Order: sequence, then C-alpha cells, then structure tokens
Amino acid sequence: MTPPAPRVELTPAAAELLRRLRAVHGPLMFHQSGGCCDGSAPMCYPEGEFRTGDSDVLLASLAVEGIDEPVTFWMSRSQYEVWSHTRLIVDVVEGRGSGFSLEAPEGVRFLTRSRLVGT
Repeated sequence: MTPPAPRVELTPAAAELLRRLRAVHGPLMFHQSGGCCDGSAPMCYPEGEFRTGDSDVLLASLAVEGIDEPVTFWMSRSQYEVWSHTRLIVDVVEGRGSGFSLEAPEGVRFLTRSRLVGT
C-alpha cells in the first residue's frame, strides 16, 4: 500500500530559502490565513511569533534537510475547510510579498500551489 501524499510539501527552492532564513532568524513557522493583505500566501515567521489558537489547524511539521527542528505549517480553520481536499506545495517566486513575512527583504515570496488529494 502506498502511503498517502503529505498534506504540505516544499519545492527545493522553498527548502533552500528556509535554510537561509533559519540561519538568520532561528526556528521557523508558516501560517496561511486566507484573509486580506496577501492572506492567501503562506507567511513565514520565527517559530512562536505568530500566535495560533483554536481557529487554526496544524497541517504539517515539515522536515527540511539542514534544519534541526521541523518547520510547522498552520492554516486558519476557515481556509482549511475550503482547501481540505488539496495537497499544498510551498514554492518561491520572484516579487515582493507581505512585509510581515521573513522573506520579504529577499525580493521573493512564498506561494502555495495546490493539487487535489490523490493526484
């Protein structure tokens, strides 16, 4: 039996950017809210800087080669209800994202791509 695909995965470019950000900022986390101001993009923060609660779902603890601790990926519960049938792929694209996300000064931004579960 084939194990299920992970709910969240990283492209090689996203993993490389996380390694660089980890070296500067320490342990990391993602949160994707679905709100305004790039809310549909995953935001990267120092672990624990964004407060999660009952309105959030922990989708993954991502193992990244070269980083000792997992990078957690949280999503607002309301957005998860819409995206629950998808597998999320975190990528990096050129362009400036939100000023709140750690990669903003790098001239790139994280982007979530999705595939239907089972594809």
